[in-house]
Amino acid sequence: MTEIIDGRALSHKIRQQLKQRTVLLRARGIIPALAVILVGSDNASQIYVRNKHRAAAEIGLATQDFKFPDTTTEEELLELITKLNVDPKVHGILVQLPLPPQINAAKITAAINPIKDVDGFHPLNVGQLFLNDPQSLPCTPHGIMRLLAEHQINVAGKHVVIVGRSNIVGRPMAALLLNADATVTITHSKTSNLRELTQQADILIVAIGRAEFIKKADVKPGVVVVDVGMNRNAAGKLVGDVDFTEVEPIATAITPVPGGVGPMTIAMLLEQTVRFAERKIGG
Repeated sequence: MTEIIDGRALSHKIRQQLKQRTVLLRARGIIPALAVILVGSDNASQIYVRNKHRAAAEIGLATQDFKFPDTTTEEELLELITKLNVDPKVHGILVQLPLPPQINAAKITAAINPIKDVDGFHPLNVGQLFLNDPQSLPCTPHGIMRLLAEHQINVAGKHVVIVGRSNIVGRPMAALLLNADATVTITHSKTSNLRELTQQADILIVAIGRAEFIKKADVKPGVVVVDVGMNRNAAGKLVGDVDFTEVEPIATAITPVPGGVGPMTIAMLLEQTVRFAERKIGG
């Protein structure tokens, strides 16, 4: 029987642990705080931010909201980040992507203090990750590694195929897997023999944003499948990048959508913020 990799269950367990860690911090006069910057009116971004706030409040983590209109300039955003970088009461800074076209997202990311970079996107943190000395981890790849570990899926020596090369998932995912002794292949939109490669995967991680793209014929029996996608199919149903109905019967383990990777992304964001706040102990 295929094992369902339950992100909701692990996320709940992690949040319960974070509650206890937050209580200890507050007893020392440290209130873990996350600054969240949202520019524009993108509906998906607003939903993500709302979910993050709800989860933060649940564990006792303080949040500061900074909402800007679509017309906000790059200079205005950089001015705020400069202030947050030196604010001792702010332990984590998150800029919700995407940003309006007049704002250079890479420039904004690079402006965040690396020790407050809860997304793990700062160039310094990316470099340390690839050098196997991570200080801040990208939340979605980190959450995937935790899910695999929780379900005792050892990646060492396994051939892991990643579909998608984004800076948010694909590239940092490859670094984390390499650091854990996996053999990694990254595929993308220009890969000519995609099916040939996905059929070789012991573990397949899919993050391309195309509804139910991976079918039964794309994988080998016994594969472990991690689906990072969140899409609406033609019927309006929330689905992943993997056709769950086709692939689940032949997989050893698979993440569902929803309820797989998504809850872990937020859990890792909260955990990283708490970890940053814990640096203040004895400091």
